[in-house]
Amino acid sequence: MRLNEWQQSFERYLSGESSVADLALGSSLMGGPTLDVCTGLAIYHNAYQARLQEVLRGDYPAVLNWLGDDEFERLATTYIRQNPSAHYSLRWFGEGFKAFIRQHLVQEQSAPLAELAALEWAFTLAFDAPPGTPLTMQDMAELALHDWPTLRVSPSPSLQWLECAFNSVALWRSAKDETQFPGSTGLDAPSVVVICRNDLVCHYRSLEPEEANALKGLFEQGWNFAELCSELTVIYGEGAPLQAVTWLKQWIHDGWLQRGKS
Repeated sequence: MRLNEWQQSFERYLSGESSVADLALGSSLMGGPTLDVCTGLAIYHNAYQARLQEVLRGDYPAVLNWLGDDEFERLATTYIRQNPSAHYSLRWFGEGFKAFIRQHLVQEQSAPLAELAALEWAFTLAFDAPPGTPLTMQDMAELALHDWPTLRVSPSPSLQWLECAFNSVALWRSAKDETQFPGSTGLDAPSVVVICRNDLVCHYRSLEPEEANALKGLFEQGWNFAELCSELTVIYGEGAPLQAVTWLKQWIHDGWLQRGKS
């Protein structure tokens, strides 16, 4: 057996369901005085599977809290079979868990559970994102008066945006605080949750529709500050500039913004 063939055989064995190695792989190895080949391979196989389970538990504690140990283990085992680790870092192993849940479970369960998984993965992405160059209040204090109307901003690299149709934040919070599971319910109206890393800590905040629409305009439609104020006039009238400045100050404080292209 050539080296690459042996490596592929060993990989198939590790990611396979059975801890019993095939004859070709088993015969290519030598046991020791206290551990035979079959037992040694089985230990390695089970440890590898357990490690992948551990990764998913670490990435999705709220999903685990909802399902319980046994059901989560069954779901994770199927995910491991269908989505073998393909990256050198286990950091990315759970990336496809949300999509897998949507495909594997019936709609009534998959929709809220996949949304909860998406929320948990958003925290992971926010924590691991590059730092960027967030705007500061000092930057704004030094901004020339004539530059304010054309000021454009973009989201910080760690900012994650999630529109929730269910009470996923409450489910996540109950797992984090180790309080009684509240049960999954649909929301009367979708809720926007923003997650962002600031000072090495991930923070989150649910937004009211007006604030969410203002941020969407800045990020997706490229509004500058003057255009933001104009859009807010429909709701806030003459108070639109004050509301725009108030939000801008809050977003900068939260580390959500960096300077955009003018």
